[in-house]
Formats: sequence, C-alpha cells, structure tokens
Amino acid sequence: MVTMELTYYGHSCFKVKTKDLVLVIDPFDPNKLGIKLPKLEADVLLLTHDHFDHSYKAGVSGYRLLIDGPGEYELSGVDIVGIPVDHDEEHGSVRGKNTMYYIESEGVSVLHCGDLGHELDDATLAKFGEVTALLLPIGGVYTIGPEQAAKVVSSIEPSFVVPMHYKIDGSKIADLGTLAKFLDEMGVDAQNGTKLDKLKLSSSDSELETKVVVLERQ
Repeated sequence: MVTMELTYYGHSCFKVKTKDLVLVIDPFDPNKLGIKLPKLEADVLLLTHDHFDHSYKAGVSGYRLLIDGPGEYELSGVDIVGIPVDHDEEHGSVRGKNTMYYIESEGVSVLHCGDLGHELDDATLAKFGEVTALLLPIGGVYTIGPEQAAKVVSSIEPSFVVPMHYKIDGSKIADLGTLAKFLDEMGVDAQNGTKLDKLKLSSSDSELETKVVVLERQ
C-alpha cells in the first residue's frame, strides 16, 4: 500500500502527499529563479532556509502549519523532525544555517536535505532513523557536489535517492553542476536510469538496496 507520494517541481521543491496531509518543501521564487512554479496548495509548508530559491511562501496557499527551523512536530499522524546543519563547510560562517527535514508516516520516511553544505557526522546521523527516500542536493557551488553527495548516500543507505538542486534549463543559477555528473559518480547510466513523474513509497521499500530515481519536473 502506498503511504507517500513525491512530486518534484524543480530546484529543491517537492510535494509530499500522505494519506491525510499534503506537505510542500522549499518553494522557489519563479521570477528570480527563472523557471515556472505551478500554483501549489498544502497543509504544511516547510522551508529549509531563508533564501529566495527555497522560501517563496507566496507560491503556496492553504497551509495551516509553517515549519522553518529545527524542532519536532506532529500533524495528522505525520512526524516531522527539523535537524540543524550548515549551508557550508565552515560551520555556517559563509552561507548560514540550513534545516534538514525527516518526515515519517506509517513506516515510510523522507529526508529532505535542503542546501546541505557538508557531509554528515555520526552525531547528525543519529538524529534520524532509516530513510526510505533521500532528497539530496548534488550541484555543488552552493551545496555539496557529486562526490560529497555520493558519500552522504553511503552514510545513510536509503532505499531511494532523488537528486535535486542541479543545473536546470532556464534557471538563472547557471553555475550549478549537472545531473549527469552525479549519476556518473553513482555509477548510473544517464540514458537508462530510472525516471519517474512521481515516486510512490510503501513500507516494503525499506528492504530495497539504494536506487537512484530521477524525478521529472512537473
């Protein structure tokens, strides 16, 4: 039985749909970023940090809970843990702080890393449990790049890893690395890798070995 459904809107923006809730993470300002953001509605809005490409509140309507920092939250059977990390490798002194979100419901979990800027130490890894789907930045420059991203995947061992925050046609952030570089780092053929419109997750997925899934931008 499907417990969660993930939809990708580009950059780092996702919709997470559970049985009773819709969550949107990191909506971007389409005028500043240069790519389209459809009209989104959600029960919960999560922002990993306060940059224009991750915190466009005006792009989402209807939410009754806004989460924009570390802490533990629960709504309609969905547990959310905001985990503090840094936006860079200098303890946040360059780009500030970032919050990862661990979202769990009915034995299925998603970890959205926001603009993670470093590999994860043991203390941070201990703050969350098994990860069904890891939503991971891979573009470098402003976040971890392909090599670091692959190491983060190894440290977490999720069932699925969904790359985000990479170079997209039309984006005004033109210096990000490409998806192909990360796929190559993970040993995935860019032509034959798994591409989906949506990723549907169930509790049985926790038994899978890590698989890279590229979600098509909706």
